[in-house]
This record gives sequence, structure tokens and C-alpha cells, in this order.
Amino acid sequence: MATTYSATYTVTGMTCGHCVQSVTEEVTELPGVTDVAVDLPTGAVTVTSEQPLIDDQVRVAVTEAGYELAASSA
Repeated sequence: MATTYSATYTVTGMTCGHCVQSVTEEVTELPGVTDVAVDLPTGAVTVTSEQPLIDDQVRVAVTEAGYELAASSA
């Protein structure tokens, strides 16, 4: 069975379903990412991947979507 990793990030600036879709699409493109779950009211973005994620890669993906990565917790 393959090992999976999960980390939760706080993203600021998301206000609607389109925001959620944009962040999900950008983060899903990161190597090894298998699932992205976004909780719009809290800004929590939980990312499941096949390998540990590098926070800077996630930050770049979130920035590309037009939002800001405020915090992370592995």
C-alpha cells in the first residue's frame, strides 16, 4: 500500500465557488497531488499527495490562482 501525505493550508481571499475551483485546479497540478479539499468558510485547503509537499510549491500554485497562502500545518 502506498504512503499518502496530507497537509492543510490556510488560503486568504477566497469568497466564492469560482475561487475554490481556481485554487483546486492550480494545486492539483502539483506533482504527486491526488486530492484537494477546500473549505470556503475557513479558507482551509487540505492537500493529499503521494509525496511530502514543499510549502513554496503550494504557495506558488495558490498565488497563480490569485490568492495568498497564509499558513500551513503538515
